[in-house]
Amino acid sequence: MSSQTKKNAALNEYALPIRILALDVDGILSDGQLYFGNQGEEIKAFNSLDGHGIKMLQSTGVKVAIITGRTSNIVAQRAQQLGIELLLQGREDKLTALHELTQHLKLDWSQMAYMGDDLPDLAAIIKVGLGITVPNAASTMAQHSQYLTQRSGGQGAVREVCDLIMQAQGTWQAALAPYLHTQLPSST
Repeated sequence: MSSQTKKNAALNEYALPIRILALDVDGILSDGQLYFGNQGEEIKAFNSLDGHGIKMLQSTGVKVAIITGRTSNIVAQRAQQLGIELLLQGREDKLTALHELTQHLKLDWSQMAYMGDDLPDLAAIIKVGLGITVPNAASTMAQHSQYLTQRSGGQGAVREVCDLIMQAQGTWQAALAPYLHTQLPSST
């Protein structure tokens, strides 16, 4: 068995029990750049691939949460658009926020995945069953994560993780099925 095959098998083992995927915002759901308008308003760009992946993952029964140290109306709007009910803003201590989610949802740490890109995310990445980071993260993050995405934050990395979890849990084909229709509706 090749080392890549062993690595994939271990990754599937981590992803199989996941019941919730918790996400940081800056550097994960966005590219990490902070844009401010002349009036001080915050502007963020979100990736549509990530958004659709989140919707697909949620349709399989896996919950998605957003935990961010900043507070922003635009993040609340994005969460609402995606049907994400678990939004924790202004939470610098990501591990404490995750602990609250384990209590609220009655989950074990092994059932949680967390995706972050910088040191405020490190304790959460270490504690959960599946810790994930991105190539454009702080260098320390990859050393402590079970998975380093191929795509960068804000560029489809969340979608990559959603697909990975669905594939490991055997829900990918069912989530994909509605998009494989090749026949047009009959016109009568």
